[in-house]
Amino acid sequence: MITTTTRLREITVNGRALASGAETLAQLLVEEGFADIKVATAVNGDFVAERQRAKVRLADGDRIEVLSARQGG
Repeated sequence: MITTTTRLREITVNGRALASGAETLAQLLVEEGFADIKVATAVNGDFVAERQRAKVRLADGDRIEVLSARQGG
């Protein structure tokens, strides 16, 4: 029997510390419920375009910001 172990990364998302099994920013957005929402993202203060999220690998200590557009005025 072959088993795989998911390595958890200690990261911060919008100021909240968490352990995540996501390997990429795109996977993290799915894991955190942002998959169907138009958002802006940054990792360690650097903006990450939507088309680049699947390429951005996460590491312990990363700080991720996920921002959604606000409506109203």
